[in-house]
Amino acid sequence: MIVIIDYGMGNVGSIQNMVKKFTKDVVITSDHEIIRNAGKLILPGVGAFDNGMKNLARLNLIDILNDKTLNEKIPVLGICLGMQLLTNKSEEGEREGLKWIDGETVKFRLNNGNNDLKVPHMGWNYVKKIRESALLENMFEESRYYFVHSYYVTCKNDKESILKTLYGVEFTSALQKENIFGVQFHPEKSHKYGLQLIKNFVNLSYNG
Repeated sequence: MIVIIDYGMGNVGSIQNMVKKFTKDVVITSDHEIIRNAGKLILPGVGAFDNGMKNLARLNLIDILNDKTLNEKIPVLGICLGMQLLTNKSEEGEREGLKWIDGETVKFRLNNGNNDLKVPHMGWNYVKKIRESALLENMFEESRYYFVHSYYVTCKNDKESILKTLYGVEFTSALQKENIFGVQFHPEKSHKYGLQLIKNFVNLSYNG
């Protein structure tokens, strides 16, 4: 069963609808008992970093998410804000993140004199594969995805970056550390490119 974590940060219905194209065994919930039985987790999110962590804490979800991810090592996918919450902290707020990824979330600083680049980074952009990952199988050539964000993740271990994107600076647009995956873009808004990525997540298995 795939569980999409409902912690009040963004439209989870569109992600569920995309997952349902590949499996009917998917639910949206914050119920602890259902989460305990999950085989995979998706942590979506739109909004502010501190609000996301505050909501996870208010719903007493942090301990169970740590257990499922770090001890059971089931596959987990963070999307947009959900990817940023995987890091240690964010320039956007004061709260600690989940600290599953050794890195930080930082704000775009586009001091390049190019007035065409605005913050937030919004719209379609291409990605560059940095290394192989089960999440990226059968990717289209010149894959592109839909982004909406003002902050991006920096990984201290660059080997955890699996996709990068250029927008004034080159930033990590997808990552993997063992069973932990993250994407900065919105696969649910990215048509055939997002469908393939979600299909890969639904089908992948992690064996340590």
